[in-house]
Amino acid sequence: MSRNTRLVHATPDEVWSVLADGWLYPLWVVGASRMREVDDHWPEVGAQLHHSVGSWPLLIDDTTEVLEAVPGSLLRVRARAWPGGEAEVLLRLEASGPETEVVIEEDAVTGPGRLVPKPLRDVPLAWRNVETLRRLAYIAERRE
Repeated sequence: MSRNTRLVHATPDEVWSVLADGWLYPLWVVGASRMREVDDHWPEVGAQLHHSVGSWPLLIDDTTEVLEAVPGSLLRVRARAWPGGEAEVLLRLEASGPETEVVIEEDAVTGPGRLVPKPLRDVPLAWRNVETLRRLAYIAERRE
């Protein structure tokens, strides 16, 4: 799994509030371009975000499903972006004084992405998730 960490100048609950608002997903997830629907029980296990990936006019409609959730602490999802495949993403939040250490781990689990050797898969995932955590921090640190 590719692993990135960032210290966010917000509490775990403030970071969680961003993760728990499914409509914000394309603002912080690199590659997600728009939301079509958010299940009412997001981010409970089994809930889905219905999103699109890519750039207009080449958009692919797909979903992300919650596999595990511990409010204020952990969110594990399966993100789909076919025909590219599926990835599991784990976000962990841990208080560090008045701030939060956010760890994101991601790896391909099915599809063509899984055929790429792990060292080659990890490089673009790491780059992408540096920006993903940057965006998540910007939102969490500026939310009222």
